[in-house]
Amino acid sequence: MKFGISTFITDEGIAPTALGRAVEERGFDSLFIAEHTHIPVRRETPYPGGGELPRIYYRTLDPLVALSAAAAVTERVLLGTGIALVSQRDPIITAKEFASLDLVSGGRAVFGIGIGWNREEMRNHGTEPRTRGRLVDERVRAIRELWTKDEAEFHGEFVDFDPVFSWPKPVQRPHPPIYVGGGEAAFPRLAEYGDAWLANGVPPQELAPQLKRLRDTAGRDVPVTVYAVSQRPEAVEGYAELGVERVLFYLPTLPEGETLERLDRLAATAGFR
Repeated sequence: MKFGISTFITDEGIAPTALGRAVEERGFDSLFIAEHTHIPVRRETPYPGGGELPRIYYRTLDPLVALSAAAAVTERVLLGTGIALVSQRDPIITAKEFASLDLVSGGRAVFGIGIGWNREEMRNHGTEPRTRGRLVDERVRAIRELWTKDEAEFHGEFVDFDPVFSWPKPVQRPHPPIYVGGGEAAFPRLAEYGDAWLANGVPPQELAPQLKRLRDTAGRDVPVTVYAVSQRPEAVEGYAELGVERVLFYLPTLPEGETLERLDRLAATAGFR
């Protein structure tokens, strides 16, 4: 089983360059970071974690900029979004941004996607929450066309463009892996175009029956990465027994010194030290 890090990169915590270097030096295989473009002052959607929305949500750096900074100081670590809010992203710009990240990183980009939960945030991007699932599916299909075709075109309900040229193309072929975030409602999406399931903090005892339903829906074995997992050894062992490909330890957003200490402890849990 592989071990990575999931976190929020903000203007108040460790810089992405220092974080990327530290993650790679300690032996972790990946760094996945969260995205929120903004937080509306008048909030209506309850925070899924319960209680007040944590400060980190208000202060996230753009994930593609942060991951590109990390790419410049690393050589091996995978660089992923956990998750990119495709419901709030123009597909043509997103295709170019991720292809550019894949190019500058030497083929290390991971396109972690989701439909999002903050309804007022997505409305500011012109997205109707009730149809965001169909919107995300179309945008991902369009992005794949832009990544894989010299003359790409797409005609759908939400995305519509005649043949276009779009470069660079990703280094990875046919394109960077698509990790689909979400619960069981995302399984049909995963079956269609997902390369892996990005499960959000699901404990091992709850994950086991979900994996069977995932295989039944997809008609194949699907690699699983679990985002924001507990560092308790028994939890780690449980994921390993289930055949999970990768666990992403959750790293709190802290200043550099405290972050490095946390990473040392997580590396010890993973058996790197």
